[in-house]
Formats: sequence, structure tokens, C-alpha cells
Amino acid sequence: MKKREKVKKGLPVPNVYVLMLFVVLLCGILTYIVPAGEYSRVEGSGGQEVVDPDSFHYREQSPVGVMGLLESVPQGLVESAGMIFLIFILGGAFQVVQETGAIHTGVALLTNKLGKKEFIVIPVMMFLFSLGGALYGMAEETLPFIPIMILLATSVGYDSLVGTAIVLAGSTAGFAAAFLNPFTVGIAQGIAGLPLLSGMGLRVILYICMVTMAICYVLRYALKVKKNPEISTVRGIDRNRTDKLDMDESKKLTGGQILVLLTFAGTIGVLIFGVFRYGWYLQEISALFFGMSVLSALFTKMSPNQYGENLAKGMMGIAGGALAVGFARAILVVLEQGGIMDTILFGIAKGVAWLPGQISAMGMYLFQCLLNYVIPSGSAQAAVSMPIMAPLSDLVGVTRQTSVLAFQLGDGISNIFTPTSGLLMAGLALGKIPWNKWARFIGPLILLEYLLGAVFIIIAQAVHYGPF
Repeated sequence: MKKREKVKKGLPVPNVYVLMLFVVLLCGILTYIVPAGEYSRVEGSGGQEVVDPDSFHYREQSPVGVMGLLESVPQGLVESAGMIFLIFILGGAFQVVQETGAIHTGVALLTNKLGKKEFIVIPVMMFLFSLGGALYGMAEETLPFIPIMILLATSVGYDSLVGTAIVLAGSTAGFAAAFLNPFTVGIAQGIAGLPLLSGMGLRVILYICMVTMAICYVLRYALKVKKNPEISTVRGIDRNRTDKLDMDESKKLTGGQILVLLTFAGTIGVLIFGVFRYGWYLQEISALFFGMSVLSALFTKMSPNQYGENLAKGMMGIAGGALAVGFARAILVVLEQGGIMDTILFGIAKGVAWLPGQISAMGMYLFQCLLNYVIPSGSAQAAVSMPIMAPLSDLVGVTRQTSVLAFQLGDGISNIFTPTSGLLMAGLALGKIPWNKWARFIGPLILLEYLLGAVFIIIAQAVHYGPF
């Protein structure tokens, strides 16, 4: 008789749809328990809408019933339409580009050029993505690189988790530890009444530590997978990918493929210019990559029917991940309809105010970390929390610069872990990676980054971090 093999069972991670629907239900129950309340919204010094910290008042209870809970999902899909359609168009556009063979051949050429030095791709690319996050808050703008990084990573013996992490972990490390990001640090400092871009010294040190940690984590995992591919939790997924690189194929680019690669490079250049110069966002980015797909088809003489079929194939392949963005938004819809978002904010702020002075900064940090699971938008979180946290910091002996640091760390770190993050769900949709497998992979890094953030909050409090 053959001995039965023992199956190693880990802690099961729920399907992302089940997880989010459970949170929606929990929030619906809370609307019956937590008193409804709200802050008045006023125009801040920078023109953005912020809460008036002295205006909180309770209002009539408005619990969300069964029909409201059911409607929260389609409402979340409507409110997330811009992000959802960006994911669909990116998926369709890259399927068209993939069918031209240009990216595959280009990556094959690059792989041969790298030889045994392929590991340098991880630190170099992660550093570049982190700069985008630190300097200008680039987040959704990095999504188009995910399919390419996955193709490159899998072609040199890593897995799709590595390719996705190069983009997401790199850009988010820079975003969380940003020293120039106008959408987080800039807005928060403006609300707190601090000189814009002040306190850069400590933030630069934080940036170096945070990015180095992320690079080391991803590189260590990548080298382990290359040595023993069986440890990869996405090995089965990667085996079934249709966008594999055939190293035996011709390494010569055709004229049409060269034009496709130039079009892609030009699209990225126009994207960066449009974001920096004109503030382009989801709709403009979607239009840009849709145009790229049309030009790619024309340059390689793809027939209209082939173009349409490839576009639809790419969209269908990422539909599950794209729609998850709307399900995540349903959580915020329930909290807002039930009128308990501001009540929760008010209650936590009062709790922080009662903490002893020496740990108040840590309380603010924990508050911002938790708030980001509900409000993953950096600028929105700043507008809601900083008008409360900034004056509160004066009362509890914490510098306003420290309260801004607590905000940016709390806002940035979990953006590639929480399923309520549109950026994460979009990235996983493009990478065709289930959230539960990603969560197991990235979870330890998130904990390490939280710990590093706590260390810097302690340092900031100890040195009375101010505008130096």
C-alpha cells in the first residue's frame, strides 16, 4: 500500500469577492449600531475640499437596509467606472500588442543581452518606479508596465509575482516614503500650515530605507524562485499563461514590430508629459493606450476582425480583476450612505487625544494606517484626516510635521495589500494574479514596512521633527 501523502494546509485566504462582500455586510450592520454624524466641508487653502474639524455633529440615523447593501455593489461599479474601463482598455491594448510579437521579441533580445546579469533588472527598475512615486505620486500611471515586467521576469526564471512586485512594490515604496509627492505630502503640509516640501531631510533617509527594504525583499524571493521554481505559489498560473516567451523563436524584429515598440515608447513619453503638464488621469490614459492599440494593429497589418477579436480577448481575460475594483468601492458607498464614516473618524480622533503625549504620534500613525483601508486615495485621506490631526497634534505635544509623516506612511504602505485599493486590484487584474496569492507573498513586506514606518515616527517624535 502506498502511504498517503500529507497535504500541507496553510491558513486559507478567502476569495477577494467574498472578502469584500463580507466587509460590505459588516459595514451595513455598523450603520445600525454606530450613530450617524458628519463634519461640514469647506474649501481649504489650496482650493481642495476639506473637513472643518470643529463642525462635527450627530444627525438622524440612516441605516443601510438589504436593498441598500445590494445596490452598493452596482453603485460602487458606477463610481469606479473610470478605473474599471482603464483596466479593460489596458488589457485589450496589450493583447493586441502581444499578438504583434513585438514585445516578446524585444524582451527576448534584452534577455540575451543581460545574460547572467538578469538580477540587475529588479533593483534598477524598482528604483526607477520608486522615483516616480516619490517625486510625483505616480501610481496608476505605472500599470502599463506590469505585463512587460511579468514577461521579462518569467523569461529569466522568476515568476509573475516578481514581475508585478517590481512595479507595484517599487512605486508604492517611493509613494509611501515620498519627499516631493504633491498629492500626499504637498496637500497634507498645505492643510497643516507647513511650508511646502519642508522636512525633506528625514524623508529622504526614510525613502532610501523603504526602497532598499522593498528591493531586498523582492530580489531575495526572486533568487529563491530561480533556484527552486517549485516554491512559487503562482507556478501553475504561469505555466498556463499565453504570453510566454519562446527563446527559440527568431530574435530579429520586423519593420512593423519596430514601429510597434516605438509607438509604445512614444505612448509612455506622451503619458508622462500629459500627467505632468496637463494633469491627465484615467480617461486620458485610457484614450492614449486605446490609440496605441490601433496604431500597433495598423503597423503590423492586422485585419479589422483580428484587431477586434484580440481587443475583446484581452478585455475578457481581466474582467474578474477589473470588476473587483467596483466591489471594493461598495464598502465606502455603505459607510457614506449610512453616515458613519465621519463618526468613526471623530471617535478615533478623540481616542488619540486621550493618549499620553509620548505615544500620541504612534496613535496618529495607527489611525492613518487603518483609515487607508477605507479611504485608499491619498489626496482624499489628506482632505478628511489632516484638518483634524494637525490641530490635534498641537494639543498632544506632537509636531505637525510628524502628523504629516504619520499620514503619508499610513496612506501609502497598504496600497498594494488592501483589496479596497483600486491600484492594487487593477495591477493584479493586468497580471492575472489572484489576490489571495498576492497577499501571502506581499504580506511580510507590508509588515516590515509598517515596522519601519513606526521606527521613523518614534524618531520624528524624539527629535521634535519640524520644517528643517
